[in-house]
Amino acid sequence: MKKALILGLLIAVILTSCKKSEDDGPSTDPQKIGLVGEWYSSGDNVAVLLSTYFGVDSVYAKFETNNTYLVESFADGAKTTYTGTFVQGKSSIGTIWNVTLNQSSPTAVTSVGIFDISTATEPYTMQYEVVQTEPNIQATPPTAEAGFGSTNGGAIGTWNIQTFVKLP
Repeated sequence: MKKALILGLLIAVILTSCKKSEDDGPSTDPQKIGLVGEWYSSGDNVAVLLSTYFGVDSVYAKFETNNTYLVESFADGAKTTYTGTFVQGKSSIGTIWNVTLNQSSPTAVTSVGIFDISTATEPYTMQYEVVQTEPNIQATPPTAEAGFGSTNGGAIGTWNIQTFVKLP
């Protein structure tokens, strides 16, 4: 009888431990996957720096689970496509993430920055602030510790903050 009870408990434990976890498989929760997905920015959501100095009126970005990205920037009726790889990780500050982008096309550029995704309402929105670090253009990237608007030590305020809307 004891052996049957122990065997029954052992089988129950094994079956319970084999049950599919909610963490298995792909997630759509930005707090788990970061900026993976498709995003769009247009109008007043485009960073002032981009719209004022480069004529950018909209940006489409697709970040893949294999850490590659494609960004299409639209300015004065022309489209520029940027591709490369990215590395992201949660910072120790609230829900802010760190990101490094290694662009391979149209030219090799490295950009570093931060992003934060709001999931309070749908569609989700993302604040995104990055700056080119290589080749060196004498710009200092924003940090999670200093917060949004910290590009160049805060010298340009919020002009480099882009807001994206998550596409379905």
